[in-house]
Amino acid sequence: MLENTKVSNRPASRGKGGLVFLLGPAFVAAIAYVDPGNVAANLTSGATFGYMLVWVLVAANLMAMLIQYQSAKLGVVTGKSLPELLGERFSTTARRLFWAQAELVAMATDLAEVVGGAIALNLLFGVPLPLGGLIVGIASMALLTVQNRHSQRRFESIIIFLLVIITVGFLAGLVLSPPDPAGMLAGMVPRFHGPDSVLLAAGMLGATVMPHAIYLHSQLAKDRHTDARTTPERLAHIIRATRWDVVIALLLAGAVNIGMLLLAASTLDGVAGTETIEGAHAAIVTSLGPVIGVVFAVGLLASGLASTSVGAYAGATIMNGLLKVRIPLLTRRVVSLIPAVGLLWLGVNPTWALIISQIVLSFGIPFALIPLLRLTSSKALMGIHRDRLPLRLASLISVVLIVALNGVLLWLTFSGRA
Repeated sequence: MLENTKVSNRPASRGKGGLVFLLGPAFVAAIAYVDPGNVAANLTSGATFGYMLVWVLVAANLMAMLIQYQSAKLGVVTGKSLPELLGERFSTTARRLFWAQAELVAMATDLAEVVGGAIALNLLFGVPLPLGGLIVGIASMALLTVQNRHSQRRFESIIIFLLVIITVGFLAGLVLSPPDPAGMLAGMVPRFHGPDSVLLAAGMLGATVMPHAIYLHSQLAKDRHTDARTTPERLAHIIRATRWDVVIALLLAGAVNIGMLLLAASTLDGVAGTETIEGAHAAIVTSLGPVIGVVFAVGLLASGLASTSVGAYAGATIMNGLLKVRIPLLTRRVVSLIPAVGLLWLGVNPTWALIISQIVLSFGIPFALIPLLRLTSSKALMGIHRDRLPLRLASLISVVLIVALNGVLLWLTFSGRA
C-alpha cells in the first residue's frame, strides 16, 4: 500500500457483490488511454492522413483490453501489483535499472498530461502555458487528496465523472461533422504512407497502450478486491467482474480515441495550421462553431486533470513496488510537476512535446508487457487462473508487433528518414 493512502475496501468486499458494484479500477486505468497525448497524436493523424490510421487505433485498443485484463487479473489472483512481483524477482541492480526506464516513462506521461491541461486553460481563458501547467498540477493535488484521505471508491467516482466529460468533449463535434463511412472502412486496412505515418503510428500506439497503466491496474485491482482470495468461488466472481470492468472501460476509451481521429479526418483534413492542438481547436471553432470549441477545450482540461492524477498514482506504485521506497503521493506530484512546467516556461512547442512523449511511452511498452506475459502465464503463480494458450498467443503477437513498430521507428529516426 502507498504511504498516506487509506483505501477502503468495504463497499466492494462486503455486502453487495453485484457486477456493477465491482466495476471501477479499469475506469481509472482507462483515463491513461484518453490523456492529452492521445489528443495530439490522434488529431495530428486525422488532420494529416485522414482516415488512413484508423486501423492503428482499433488494433491498439484491442491490445489494451487484453493487457489491462492481464494486469488486473494478476493483482486480483496474487494480491500483489506487477511492480511488487518484479521487485521480488529482480536483483538489486536489475530493480534499479528497470525502475529507471519505468520512471522515464512516467515522466513522459506526466509531461503530456500537464501540457495538455495547460493548453486547455489557454484555449478557455487565455492563461499563459507555464501558469496553466502549475494550475493543473495544483488541481491534481486536490484529486490525489481524495485518494489519500478517503476511499478508492470515491476517487474512482470522480475519475469516472471526468471520463464522462472527456467523452462528451471529444465526441460532440461528430454530431455536426459525421465521418465518411467509406473513409472509415478504408482506414481499417493496415498500411502506411511514408516515414511520417510510421512516426505517428508509434505515437498513437504509445498513447493508447500505456505502460504506467499496466503497472497501476494491478495495484488498483488488488487494493479494491482484498477479499478476492477468500474462497475459490469469490475469486472466480471477481475475475469475471474484472473482465467486464476492462471491456466496458476500454470500449469507452477506444470510442473516444477513434472519435478524435474521425473528427480530425472529417473536419481538419487538408486544413492548414492543424499540426498543433491550438490550430486544430481554431479550425474546429471555424468549422463547427464556438460552442463545440468550448466543449472540446473543456474535455481537454478534464483529460489533463484526471490523467495527471492517475499518472502520479502510477509513478508512486512503480517506485514502491520496485525500490520499496514510499513517498507521499502529494510529494511526488510536486516533484514530477517541475519538468513539465519547466518545458512550458522554456517555450517548447507543446503539441510536439506531447507527440514525442507518446513515442517515449511506446518504447516502454515491451518492458511492462513481457514481464506481465511471463507472470500471468506462470502456473506456479496463477494456478488455475493462468493465461490459457489463446490468450498467451495473442499477448505474444502484441509484443512482437509493438517491438517491430518501434524497431522501424528507430531505423527511420537514425537513418534520417523520419
